[in-house]
Parts: sequence; structure tokens; C-alpha cells
Amino acid sequence: MPSTSLIRGEVAALPPYDPGADPDEVAALSGSRRVVKLSNNESPFGASPAVAEAVRKALAHGVSRYPDPTGRRLAEAIGTSLDVPADRVVLGNGSENLLELLCRAVLDPGDLVVTQAPGFSLHETFPRVMGARVHKVPVTAGFGCDADAWRDALAQGPKLVFLANPCNPTGAMLDAGELARIVTALPASALLVLDEAYGEFARYRPDYPDGLEALRGLGRPWIVLRTFSKAYGLAGVRVGYGIASDPALARALDRVRTPYNVNHPAQEAAIAALGDRAHLAETVRRTALEIARVADRLGEAGLRVVPSSANFLFIDTGRPADRVARELHRAGIIVKAWREPGYETYIRASLSTPGDNDVFVRCLTGICAKDKP
Repeated sequence: MPSTSLIRGEVAALPPYDPGADPDEVAALSGSRRVVKLSNNESPFGASPAVAEAVRKALAHGVSRYPDPTGRRLAEAIGTSLDVPADRVVLGNGSENLLELLCRAVLDPGDLVVTQAPGFSLHETFPRVMGARVHKVPVTAGFGCDADAWRDALAQGPKLVFLANPCNPTGAMLDAGELARIVTALPASALLVLDEAYGEFARYRPDYPDGLEALRGLGRPWIVLRTFSKAYGLAGVRVGYGIASDPALARALDRVRTPYNVNHPAQEAAIAALGDRAHLAETVRRTALEIARVADRLGEAGLRVVPSSANFLFIDTGRPADRVARELHRAGIIVKAWREPGYETYIRASLSTPGDNDVFVRCLTGICAKDKP
């Protein structure tokens, strides 16, 4: 009996996750010693200096013992910073881990999940693993929130709603009014999952709603997801967290997670990063400046760029994105070619240092200039 015959149909039908091209392969293809990696929305400004010291101390104590399975010190630090009880904090191996736990804890086969389009692939993949149905709400032509489409989708009675603010891959954000309209339209059966993986980059905007504040006191279940991977610069150690509406929801997620899903150096790194607010603020400031500068330059070159409140840009190249990505690989640059139906000419590029960004703009505009559709 072949092993493939043992695999559940839901799993066999899933596309593989696309992490972007391998930097070593791109280096070999381009002949460049330095690869400009813009595919994973990582911070080019690194983590707080306090993180390195925290990890050093953690490793000095050795790695032969298991970490604290509850992550108590980190949960308490997060709770204190957000003015929520620590028993409502759930830790994950990145916030992606929490998306998986939510689907495992909540969904039955046939349940309906509503999310965005274009959107983060795992908002669709994890529900499909559980045999759930997924309805994707499209954006408007201007990449805004289509309130009527959301109302119609929510009227179908979903059990789980994934809402990212800002949205990955577009970088577009919901303002307070748009978020409130979606929340008001939620059926009683639905658990709202507000994914704020890129929220730190949007908080400088006066019209960006803090999801935790918007949902406090709401008499229904919800969870806000955040991460240390992006603005805090800890993508390599994988720490995410959720703030649940009540301790019972947090306990349910604890039951389906692996007991030691966040390792000890990662817990210590996150505590240190959380304590350095100045580093976070400087990272957000520098990112916003580069987002605006690069978007302006690409716009001047005739490319459509979605206004972004995150640390990446969604760019319509006007030609097949896979082909553009391959051309960029030859120049030593990695971006994410988007393959979601209707957006096959778009690439997503996270921002790097000013020098790297200049190389990217020059190469992309050169490719598009010589390759008129």
C-alpha cells in the first residue's frame, strides 16, 4: 500500500506553503555574494540589543532542560504591557502556530470560515486541514473594505472569522468604523480572530484602531493575535501570542498545543524585546519612511502600489508575477510572486535598508520598462 493512500483527502489537496525562493539558490543563480531578501516581511533593523544579552544568559544555563511550558514570565510581561490578566494570554511558536491551534480547537468538518481575499494563505490552509469550508471576501477595486460583501458573507453563519489588520499581502488597513461594522455584523456563532501581526507598523496612524481596545468588553468570544517576528525583529526564534476574550478560550487553546511550543531562549528574547520600547519605535519610524519613499518612486515609474500600513508593499507589475520574480532572482533579489486568483501580476516586497531598497527599485523598474506587456 503506498503511503499516499493513507493521507487524508483534505491534506493531499493542499498546496505547499510558499516561503519564497531559497537565498543560496538565488545567490548561485545571480552570481552575487549579497542577496536582497524581500520575501518574508522580516525587519532589516534587527532586534533590540537587549535580546542578544537575554539569549546569551538563557543559553549559559544550558539547553538540557525543558522550558517553562506555561511561559509564565512572558505571559505576565505581555499581560502587564497590555493591561490584561496573564490567564488570557496564549503563547505560540509564532502567531501562525496560534492560527493552527484555533482551527484544531474550534472547527468541525463542514464548518464555515470567512476570511479576506487576497489574504494570508494559512487563514485558508489550516481550516481546510480540518475539513472546513472557506469563503473569501474580496476587497474593493481600490483594495478597501467591501462592507456589503462582508455583511453577506457573515450572514451565512461562519464559525470562525479571520480578519487581518493590516492585511497581508496588501498592507491595507481597516479604520475604526470599518472594523466596528464587521464586528456588528458577526453572527452569535462566530469566533472573531483579529490578526494584528503587522499592527505595530500601523499604530502611528491616527485612524488605525487598536483591536484589543476595540474588542474589550464585547460580550462575545474573540482573540487578538500578535507576534514578535515582525516589528520586534525576532523572526528567527518564533514567538507569537494571543489575547483571548476570556480565560476559558485560552485554556482550550492550551489543551491542543504541544506543551513546550515556545523554547526558553525565545521566551527570554521576547521579554527583552518587549521591554525596549525605544527600539520598537525607531524600527517603526524608519520602516514608515522607507515605505513612503519606495512607494513614491515606484509610483513615479508607473507601477500601481497599494497604500501600505505595514512593512511591505503589494505591487502590480502589469505582467506575470512569476516571470518578474525570476528576473529579480537573476539580479540577486527575492520577492514573493502572488498566485492568488485575480492577483497573478502582483508581487509582495518587504522593505529593507535604504541601499537594498534602491537596488530593488532600480531592478524592478528596469525589468518592467524593458518588458512591456
